[in-house]
Amino acid sequence: MNYIIIDQGTSSTKGFLFNSNGQILHRKRIKCVLNKPEKFHAESDPEIILRDIKELFHKMVNLSGDSKIEHTGISIQRSTFLFWEKSTCRPVTPAISWQDCRASDISENLQLYKKKLWSITGTPLNAHYGGPKFLHMLKKHPSLEIKIKRGELYFGSLSSFLTHAITGTAAIDDSIACRSLFYNIHRGTWSRFALELFQVPENCLPPIVPVKHNYGKMFDTSISLSIVIGDQQAALIGHKGIQRTSIATNFGTSGSIQYNVGEKLIKIPGLISSVLHSDRNKKVFMIEGTINGCNSLFYHLEERLAIPHKDMQWNERAKFVKTEGVFIPGFNGLAAPYWKDGFDDLQINLENDPNEIVRAAMESIGFLTNDILNCIASEGIKLPKTLTASGGGAKSTLLQFIADVTGIIINCSLVKDKTAIGVYRLLSGDGLIDISEESNQKVYYPESIIGLNIKKDIWRKNTKKFLGSELF
Repeated sequence: MNYIIIDQGTSSTKGFLFNSNGQILHRKRIKCVLNKPEKFHAESDPEIILRDIKELFHKMVNLSGDSKIEHTGISIQRSTFLFWEKSTCRPVTPAISWQDCRASDISENLQLYKKKLWSITGTPLNAHYGGPKFLHMLKKHPSLEIKIKRGELYFGSLSSFLTHAITGTAAIDDSIACRSLFYNIHRGTWSRFALELFQVPENCLPPIVPVKHNYGKMFDTSISLSIVIGDQQAALIGHKGIQRTSIATNFGTSGSIQYNVGEKLIKIPGLISSVLHSDRNKKVFMIEGTINGCNSLFYHLEERLAIPHKDMQWNERAKFVKTEGVFIPGFNGLAAPYWKDGFDDLQINLENDPNEIVRAAMESIGFLTNDILNCIASEGIKLPKTLTASGGGAKSTLLQFIADVTGIIINCSLVKDKTAIGVYRLLSGDGLIDISEESNQKVYYPESIIGLNIKKDIWRKNTKKFLGSELF
């Protein structure tokens, strides 16, 4: 028995063929194109992504040969939303990326309802998520409202569009529905309060289903789509995070720290409460702190500092540079635990040396990681002595800095594609992976750095000063 896994991320779409022992037999990757037509705008063509998934799926079918395939699972970026026609599955808007902040005016105007909305949905009121994007698009494009009133359109996550187009079934899973700002995390239903707040008719939204669900057949084959899950949830499960109190970090285009809280929902100020995974019998929840700027931060600096992509090499640039300065990235907003929509980057005590700016930008990821872990610890949750990290942005200089700033030993898994492995574990029901984690990780121990506590204070004071944080 083989399994096909699709990992649809921000920078690329990947296809995998797993065997029943959890070994990756084949992997293929197609790069994604993200368009930025204006400042704080980021969008992609959903039909190109659909085409790429179809191509990768059929490649894996062909590579499987005579070996039987019954099931496919897909992990997908979570906070990307669009409108599409119910009858044809044709998109009528671009896929508005999770990085997009164009709806910041909507979230600013609704701040009065922020606390109530967060208590219902587990998610902060922020331009990155579905509600503000829906209302913004409605106001900017009046033709959408006419079609919505006629019941002709769906609004949903990129995952729900892809599920509909691939199988003919319109659905959104629990783990990604959390990013809509419409999802009542207590009941697993659409929130009447949220729908009224964002002026969303319920018939404009796909039905909510569990993560593990029979979505239908893939592209008119006999192979079922059986898992759809958020990419960061899959990454935690790929770290063997299926057990309660598991914690891990993943650094890719964005970053995330996830903590499995089990079947009882928990809320922590400044962080997101989400569904980790679900089936028809149960839900498992997680606490998450997201970091918008990880690899995306260095793509941004390539443009801002006029550094060609091949010359960025941010890990090497930052390795031997010291700086007393602090960099607060605002190009696509600051997520946990501050929740500030897009703003101009802030530089404190920084000169114009590109390497010094890159170093300070890298350190911002470490400071945000530390802030998120402090939020978790503030609720009486005991942090582990070691923390596992993975992802394409989990570079040596960053991980050493995170160890230094947090005082926690960082284990970097050298096993790639944790997100795909997480989908496999759910899909197969078998947690066995034919690779020894212990022999495939690099360890970073905390080191004492002169002046680090002073720099921590500068970071905290300035984030509070400029962003109005109530947490520190």
